[in-house]
Amino acid sequence: MAERKNPTVADVMKEASTYIHLPENLALIEKAAKYASEKHAGMFRKSGEPYFVHLVNVAYILTTLRVGPKTIAAGFLHDVIEDCNITREELAHDFDDEIASLVEAVTKIGNLNFKGKDDPEYQAANHRKIFIAMAKDIRVILIKLVDRLHNMRTLEFQPEASQKRIAAETLDVYAPIAHRLGISSIKNELEDLCFYYLMPEEYYHIAHLVETKKAERDAAVNKMITDISAMLKSHKIKFRIFGRSKHLYSIYKKMIHKHKRFDEILDLLAIRVVSKSELNCYEILGYIHAKYKPIPGRLKDYIAVPKPNMYQSLHTTILGEDAKIFEVQIRTEDMDAIAEKGIAAHWRYKEGSRYDPKAEQKEIEDKLSWFKDFATYSESETNTSATDYMELLQKDVFEANVYVMTPKGRVIDLPAGATPIDFAYRIHTDVGHTMVGAIVNDAIVPLTTELHTGDVVNIKTLKGTGPSEDWLKIVKTAQARNKIRAYFLKKETEKREEKIEEGEKILTEELRKRGVDPKEYMERKKIDSITTGFQVSNYNEFMY
Repeated sequence: MAERKNPTVADVMKEASTYIHLPENLALIEKAAKYASEKHAGMFRKSGEPYFVHLVNVAYILTTLRVGPKTIAAGFLHDVIEDCNITREELAHDFDDEIASLVEAVTKIGNLNFKGKDDPEYQAANHRKIFIAMAKDIRVILIKLVDRLHNMRTLEFQPEASQKRIAAETLDVYAPIAHRLGISSIKNELEDLCFYYLMPEEYYHIAHLVETKKAERDAAVNKMITDISAMLKSHKIKFRIFGRSKHLYSIYKKMIHKHKRFDEILDLLAIRVVSKSELNCYEILGYIHAKYKPIPGRLKDYIAVPKPNMYQSLHTTILGEDAKIFEVQIRTEDMDAIAEKGIAAHWRYKEGSRYDPKAEQKEIEDKLSWFKDFATYSESETNTSATDYMELLQKDVFEANVYVMTPKGRVIDLPAGATPIDFAYRIHTDVGHTMVGAIVNDAIVPLTTELHTGDVVNIKTLKGTGPSEDWLKIVKTAQARNKIRAYFLKKETEKREEKIEEGEKILTEELRKRGVDPKEYMERKKIDSITTGFQVSNYNEFMY
């Protein structure tokens, strides 16, 4: 792996000052750096470097995401509670409550101990804490993602067993979070680092394949860039154009999951065009299609229908000279920033009174439909087992790659194989419980119908109806399955309570017929004392 030069505090301040200008905000960052340096003095990492080097790296990466000064400060301070015997109260006194809360939340995630814990329920419970923290304040997970990224960059200094464990956890948990937040720059690097440590032979094999014909591919891409540039300049359109490399793990996944050879992957030759406006994007697409033959079925308009992580772009695949196939992405500057930095780009720090973290958190929930659903689920389903919760996240959030729409144009993301029932429960629990039919693309369909990207789904409901237990065999999402199970569990509990009440009435009437005061026997303790003769263990079973 290529070595990186460690940034300095001066580098952090230089990068921060490109978008943070108020002296008091820059002073806060410097104060946090000095505080962390003093508190971590004499501490070293396994690499032999001072521990403070790690904190500077975390703070620097955060500045590249354009987060606010308090988040950068928390990046410097994120380990002082855990490693330096500093209390939350002391940190709040030395800085403020907001920074202390961020550091405390990151510390709680950091304190999760995965070493030697092979119990799935235990690990799932720990992961659940991570996601609940994320749902409360997105800045917590941004700090933790960056912390994990730098730890992965320096993983070579860990024992091999630790490398495998940390890389597996990163690939299962942190890389998917980065993907769902749209932070492709972090997601791609995490995946490639995990690939390197978990499957070194496959990693080097793919790296060799990429390097073998790199010069030939670069020449083809540069030629296409020259041709497209000349064409767009003739139409007086302002643009940036460049080639892009596909990261190694994504190539490996395509080869494995789609059973393709390396030379069959269509987007190895890839070009990105960045322009000023949406109108320019569609104009550029038209000019490219007029000059080059588009491959049928490969045009995707994510500008009109953004992905749930806010990704927007036009994708097309064209046939160039010598029958070479190119993927072209066309987007605006803002779209490009969001594609690389995801929610961090959307939530760029705005200096002054306009910056409100709570309002930003609410805006994130509004922009990311899956995040809003997930945050609600994290708070409301506290009785769900940790493994069920993790199954929901793995299937319903991390593996969601089918994008369907409501009649009003809201995009709902679902895992492959999802049905109208899954869709209904993603909209609202009551919609799922009372659904009686589904219309997909203006046609009535069976509830077992598999949904596909671009489908418009309209759910028909009828008040007073309920789900069928057969639906448990149909649904693909853990969320729908858990909601259906909860419905029938509630019904069973209600039925049992009715039976118990009926039993109490029968016993009361029988006692009165025999001239016995029911109050003397209707106490639970007295009933429990005589239930052994009836082969029941307690009051409720006796009454049932």
